Amino acid sequence: MTLRSKETYWLLKNGLLQSYPSLRTDISCDVLVVGGGITGALLACQLSGEGYKTVLIDKRDVSLGSTSATTALLQYEIDEPLYSLKKKVGDAVAIESYREGIEAIKRLGTLVSTLGIDCGFKTQRSLYIAHKPKDAKWLVDECRHRADAGIHVQWLPKETLENDFGVQGHGAILSENAASVDGYSLAHGLLAYAVKHCGLEIYDHTELSWVKFDKRKNIAGTAHNNVITSQYIVYATGYESLPIVKDKVATLHSTYAIVSEPLDSLPGILTDTLLWDTQDPYLYVRSTPDNRILIGGGDEKFKNATLRDSLMDRKEKELLKSFERLMPGVSIIPDFSWAGTFGITADALPFIGEHPDFPQSYFVLGFGGNGITFSVMGMQMISDAMAGRPNRFLEYFRFRR
Repeated sequence: MTLRSKETYWLLKNGLLQSYPSLRTDISCDVLVVGGGITGALLACQLSGEGYKTVLIDKRDVSLGSTSATTALLQYEIDEPLYSLKKKVGDAVAIESYREGIEAIKRLGTLVSTLGIDCGFKTQRSLYIAHKPKDAKWLVDECRHRADAGIHVQWLPKETLENDFGVQGHGAILSENAASVDGYSLAHGLLAYAVKHCGLEIYDHTELSWVKFDKRKNIAGTAHNNVITSQYIVYATGYESLPIVKDKVATLHSTYAIVSEPLDSLPGILTDTLLWDTQDPYLYVRSTPDNRILIGGGDEKFKNATLRDSLMDRKEKELLKSFERLMPGVSIIPDFSWAGTFGITADALPFIGEHPDFPQSYFVLGFGGNGITFSVMGMQMISDAMAGRPNRFLEYFRFRR
């Protein structure tokens, strides 16, 4: 599957940060991680750091799939508002999932700082904007549900948005718990650290072709006819896991993004705040460390990569018009544009943990708009699962729930 189109801003900005050899012999390990994007990097760093002999493989160069296309807005919010998520999964699961998103962002910030990874991680605020007057009614209710759950939020009326922030909308929820990052550099930084300090082995251009398993081990074959024997396999292959897992766990959608040329100075609100709104599909806006504005949205149901990419020019114009309505008077010139593919689950929660059809195996499928946050949760969840420690989120995010 082609997960992105054109060359993304992050890839062109950073270049190919690191390449690894392909696997050309038979090997064994404790844990085989399949997928070298952000999710695989987080898991490989965690598990190798805990002393598991860990091998990671990727069929591409590392992080050249969805990770190089991510816009990397890190939010505790789930694509389903808290008030409606409660109706789908119950109050406890909904509230704890939202709260855990806040903790995941904090944990990632601490990890980046502790390991000294240069990836532009920056703590931000988040502004969730009512696109239409009718949206403000349920968004006020959403603000109350979050406050009742102990989440620090503030309601901003229409006049405050316009006068104090230069943003057009019909009210907004202001949250303090968000962040932004260069996801491509983050993944490479995690992997480089784990290779140097934790003994992680990485093989790129190494595609998994088949797996045989029993109660004690997995035997995995590659496209080059090499064999990897492991006690556990962790699948961190995101949307490409859908053909492997026969359950209908997610539907695929296309999303679009543009990045502006650098501005002499950013609008004040964008120096420390992520913006997103309630329109369907929603618009989201963030800045980059080099004073560019990143705009994303325009989601469509995914049919094939050719059709997705044929919409690029139209989607770029749509995103620019939406941004002009949101922040009138801010003029930008597009510099990069691309499309990517993501998945949506029925309850907006990820699928993380064991699957009944795959013994001694785990999946970390952080679908949705905040997949990185879910993947950070998945680090601890899989660690706990392997060690036999209880973790309530393994129940919340299980397959066939």
